[in-house]
Amino acid sequence: MICGALLAAVGLELFLMPHGLIVGGITGLSALFAHTTEMRLGLFLFLFNLPFIFMSRKHINLRFALYTILGVVCLAIASLALHHYPAVISDPLPAAILGGICLGSGIGISVRFGGMYTQASEQGFSLLSGGPPRSAEVIIMALNCAILFAAGALFGWYQAMYSIIAYLLAFESLRLSLRSLSHSRAVWLTTKRPGEIQQVLLHSLQCEAALLAESWQEGKSGTLFCLIHRSELKQLQSLVRRHDPECHIVIRSAESYRTRRVLHK
Repeated sequence: MICGALLAAVGLELFLMPHGLIVGGITGLSALFAHTTEMRLGLFLFLFNLPFIFMSRKHINLRFALYTILGVVCLAIASLALHHYPAVISDPLPAAILGGICLGSGIGISVRFGGMYTQASEQGFSLLSGGPPRSAEVIIMALNCAILFAAGALFGWYQAMYSIIAYLLAFESLRLSLRSLSHSRAVWLTTKRPGEIQQVLLHSLQCEAALLAESWQEGKSGTLFCLIHRSELKQLQSLVRRHDPECHIVIRSAESYRTRRVLHK
């Protein structure tokens, strides 16, 4: 995970930042602030990620929380350390290509080995319907477009086109680095017995299911979220139905879930 953070920092500081190339999400927002205030990118990466870490503290266990903090700190420190080095490439097009690949691959490696997919955005979602709403994805896309538009207004529209190339390559690199996770499945369980099912999954499948605090009220349904190997899906469904026949189960590919959750960072 530390190697992934270092690779992402190389993509940012040695390829993208020297040419004014901005990607989406918190990384792009941090880069915009770094360029306009002449402060270090690593400082903004750390500060802008802190609120998301605090918002998601109730949804993740201690291990994932520590890995998330470690990943953010490593990325910030590596960015600060590389800030004084000149750009590796003087041409913005190859810089956009290599920078996007380094950034996406680095984040993907960190996510794959560090479990950082739970960062940030769970707080804003209501999962009572059994899965993340599509409206949230529209909001994320709109924010990314706004960041790229601001980058174009600040650095010029030719630079904005290079920024879009970097963003798309970062997306594809992230997706490819997470491809081996396709055997995992993201599962949402909306049930009237969240505590009971949580214990059943832990003891029977050694599967830790997170109870989403915002979706639970005493006497009403609660939503559990977990990642599980696809070979254990039938056993999970059987166990859940045995304890709550009316439980609403939503299953999605863990790869696509992780990619969406991380891209706006």
